[in-house]
Amino acid sequence: MAKTKHKKLKKALIITAVAIVAIAVLVTGLNYFTVEHLVKFGNSYGKVEIENQLTPQKDENGNWYFTTDGDFRVMHITDIHIGGGFMSKTVDEKALNAVALMVTREKPDLVIATGDIAFSVPYSAGTFNNFSGAKAFANLMESLGVYWDVTFGNHDAEAYSYFDRESLAEFYENEEYKYCLFQAGPEDVDGYGNHTIEVKNSEGVITQALIMIDSQAYVGGNNIIESIKGTYDNVHPNQVEWYESEILRMNAENEKINKDSAPVKSLAFFHIPLVEMDDAWAEFRENDYKDTDDFKYIEGIIAEQGRPVCCGYGEDDLFEKMVELGSTKAMFNGHDHVNSTTFEYKGIQFSYGYSIDYFAYSGIDKLGSQRGCTMITCKPDSTFTIDKYNFYSDRYDVDGFTREDVTMQFEDATYQVLPE
Repeated sequence: MAKTKHKKLKKALIITAVAIVAIAVLVTGLNYFTVEHLVKFGNSYGKVEIENQLTPQKDENGNWYFTTDGDFRVMHITDIHIGGGFMSKTVDEKALNAVALMVTREKPDLVIATGDIAFSVPYSAGTFNNFSGAKAFANLMESLGVYWDVTFGNHDAEAYSYFDRESLAEFYENEEYKYCLFQAGPEDVDGYGNHTIEVKNSEGVITQALIMIDSQAYVGGNNIIESIKGTYDNVHPNQVEWYESEILRMNAENEKINKDSAPVKSLAFFHIPLVEMDDAWAEFRENDYKDTDDFKYIEGIIAEQGRPVCCGYGEDDLFEKMVELGSTKAMFNGHDHVNSTTFEYKGIQFSYGYSIDYFAYSGIDKLGSQRGCTMITCKPDSTFTIDKYNFYSDRYDVDGFTREDVTMQFEDATYQVLPE
C-alpha cells in the first residue's frame, strides 16, 4: 500500500512539473511573438515628414545640442505603460497608436517621455520582461524618425523585472537607435539618465537647456515591499549637486559669448513629482482654491484619489536649488495619471503631463480626459509656452489613424475633482 501511494505521489509530481514547464514554454513563446508583433505594429506607421528637420550634434562635453534661431518644439508624453506581454497586446497597440498619431500630427523637434514606458506586471501583462515594453516604444520612435529621449519611472525596472535600470540605460544608449538622445549620465551621480540637451542659436548661446533627472523609484532601493507600499524616493543630494554644476557650466559658456545671456534658462523633466508640488497644491486648496502670493493657478486638475500628489516621502533640495540659481523656469513630470494641472509656485511652473496609459489604472482604457500630450515651444529669446492637447480633441482627427470611443470623465471639472 505504501509503495502504491509513493508511486501515485511521484506520478502526480512528474505530471505537475511537466505541466509547469509546458505552461512556461507556452507563455515564453506567446510573449516572444507578442513583442515581435508590437515591433512590426510600430514600424507600420512609417517616418514622419518634418520640413527642415533639426539634427543634433555632440559638444566637447559629450552633451547633445540643437542649433536654431527659430522656435524649438518639445513634445512631453508620460506613463505610456506598455505591458509587452501576451495579456496586454490589445492595450499596448492602443498606446503605440496614440503616440504615433500625436507625433505625426505635431511633428516635434524632440519627444521626451518622462518614465513608466514599460509596465511588465506579470499578473496583468503576462511577463516579467521589461525590455519588451521598452523595445516596442523604442522601435516605434525610430520608425517615426523623430528625435526622442526618456527619463526613468518607478515601473520601468521593478524589483521583479528581468532587467535593472543600468541594463535599461545600456539598452537606450544602443547605437542602433540613432534618434534616441538618452545618456546614462555621470557614473558618480546616483540614478541613470541624468543628462542635459541644449538648444543653441547660431552664435552658440544656449537659449534653452533641457535637463533630464532620474527621480529614482522607491525609498531604500528598488524592492518589492516598498513598491507595494508606494513609498517613493526623492532626488538624491549628489544629483542636486550635479544639477547645480550643469547650470554653472552653461552659465560660464554663455558668458563667454554674451554676458547678458546668463543665467541660462532651463526646463527640467523627470517622473515622480517633487514634494513642493504637493506643498503648493495644499496651499492652493487651503486658500479655497484661490491664488496666493506664491501660487498662481494656470490650468488643469488634480484628480488622483487618496494622495492628490504622489510625491517622494522624503525631502530633497532640488527645488530650493532651482529657486536659488534662477535658471529653471518650469518642470515637467508624470506618475499621477489623472492629474493634469499646471501652476506657478515661487516663480517656477509645475506641469503634469497628460498620460498615455491604457493599462495600469483599472478601466482607464475606456476613459479619455487624462490622455494626450504637452507641447512646449522654446522661443529664441529663452521664453517658452506650454500647450496641452487632449488626444480625443479635433486636433487629432488625422487621416489614416483611428481613435477609440471613450468617456470624458472630467470634462467639466476644475481643480480637485475627487474626494481626498
